[in-house]
Amino acid sequence: MTTSDTAAEIQREAAPEGVPTWQARLRRYGYAARPQPGVRERLVPPYPSPSPRFPAMFGFSPHVAVRLARWSAWGGPALVALVAGVLRFWQLGSPHAVIFDETYYAKDAWSLYQHGYEAKWPDGADKLILSDNQQIPLSDDPSYVVHPPVGKWIIGLGEVIWGLEPFGWRFMTAVLGTLSVFLLCRIGRRLFRSTLLGCLAGSLMAVDGLHFVMSRVALLDLVLMFWVLAAFGCLLVDRDKARARLAAALPDAAALPDGTVPLHDTGPPDGTGGTGGGVLAGSRLPAPVGDRLGLGLRPWRIAAGICLGLACATKWNGLYVLAAFGLLTVLWDVGARRTAGAGRPGLSMLRRDALPAFLSLVPVALATYVASWTGWFATRGGYFRDWAEKEGQGGSWGWLPGPLRSLWHYETEVYRFHVNLDSGHTYDSNPWSWLVLGRPVSYFYESPEAGQDGCTAADGCAREVLALGTPLLWWAACFALAYALYRWLLRRDWRAGAILCGVAAGYLPWFLYQDRTIFFFYAIVFLPFLCLALTMLMGALAGPPGVTERRRMIGIVTGGVLFLLIVWNFIYFWPLYTGQTIPLDGWRARMWLDTWI
Repeated sequence: MTTSDTAAEIQREAAPEGVPTWQARLRRYGYAARPQPGVRERLVPPYPSPSPRFPAMFGFSPHVAVRLARWSAWGGPALVALVAGVLRFWQLGSPHAVIFDETYYAKDAWSLYQHGYEAKWPDGADKLILSDNQQIPLSDDPSYVVHPPVGKWIIGLGEVIWGLEPFGWRFMTAVLGTLSVFLLCRIGRRLFRSTLLGCLAGSLMAVDGLHFVMSRVALLDLVLMFWVLAAFGCLLVDRDKARARLAAALPDAAALPDGTVPLHDTGPPDGTGGTGGGVLAGSRLPAPVGDRLGLGLRPWRIAAGICLGLACATKWNGLYVLAAFGLLTVLWDVGARRTAGAGRPGLSMLRRDALPAFLSLVPVALATYVASWTGWFATRGGYFRDWAEKEGQGGSWGWLPGPLRSLWHYETEVYRFHVNLDSGHTYDSNPWSWLVLGRPVSYFYESPEAGQDGCTAADGCAREVLALGTPLLWWAACFALAYALYRWLLRRDWRAGAILCGVAAGYLPWFLYQDRTIFFFYAIVFLPFLCLALTMLMGALAGPPGVTERRRMIGIVTGGVLFLLIVWNFIYFWPLYTGQTIPLDGWRARMWLDTWI
């Protein structure tokens, strides 16, 4: 580049007050700005074309390799989910016992399908249910329960199919655990625009110990996680479709008025770093697309509202996720309108997107939540079902239908229970310790003597089901969260912001209740976002486009070694995840921290 060319370049890139930008100054010393994509590509980044090279490595013909590459977008996630499903359904009925809080949810789920509401069970019911001559001593009297019914309806579906026994009440959580791995693969693919990285995210969750154990017990938290993850996926699809509408509305350069210069064009008109044919200049036209275009009906956001309603109807902490995701989706709209040329994107979002977003999420979630109580409404025996007709007569809310007033009273009583729950528990933990696995939860423990339950060790054996995340995955995820924070704050990477939002929504609210009895396994809700953060970090190890082959190979090998170490770590702790009988010395060797005992 000659001196006159450099001067001309600096003049073109001068700031409004006539001062050259720092990029232009650096051009004198050989700086070359990275080519910027056009507005359409920034609104909807394309997916790279699938390469047939990987299938060809296994000896497939070129035609078959191309077809397999084309199917990889769905086939890869399906294969990862298949492996995850085989692991989760293997000996699902073992241990043949009612472990931890299965004593509540498995029985409540059965009574929902029998009565439409949770009924009381007598003391000793667990032994009668598990005995060879099974007895199901369910009464008609209502039971006071403190969680909404959706999770129990889902658990009960497996009991309806397979019966009231361990395999039956764990069946649906295993199904949702497998489906959540598939969902995360697809979500990761859409987030990173890479099938490989999407499958990596799903594979990480498939070999996480906490997700594995929670997929094999009849507790509510994995059900909650599934609906949160599904809602996030729906919002991602909605984001892409909304931005695609904005991109489709952008006029070509030929449609611009004479003399209008596309403001977002950052390169020559031949498409090398420019806008690919010219794009609407947001500040030069009276009605930029980002300001004037309404996005119409957005069914995927409504679907997200339904999923979030089902999350809240599983456990109440879904409310925090609803608030966080509602804020996230409107901030995405602000960014989309800014990219499409809106002069005041925040104001444009408030005018055109804020109210539809609220209506698509909050009222839809509320209606879904109320509908989840259909069994309680349709019967007369549920706890507090007749409160409005008896103790709750009169008052300023008397105009509401009695069943709704009764439900509201029930909810207020449950809220008081939750905020005042401070009784100690052997395995409760402070949320500060969750990311480093400070205090996992033992769901089941036995100490067989030599000759019992397959124990061959003279010193005796141990048999445990421990809700423990795969340690190397969680500890690596701590660094991944720091990297995501850097990407969000300093590089303005929306993907990192979305991941951090998911972690914050599932994690930070528990710091408000540190005096309450809480457990590590509540962290299952934000586990998928930890896997996405770690996937982003491992993808960054491979380097950005244009790096040398040596640099890329080193990054790929480093990421691959980390993944294999995580898989090995999962295999090492496998006996503690599945309740296998192992020598007591082997059990002690796996207690890496004293707080795990």
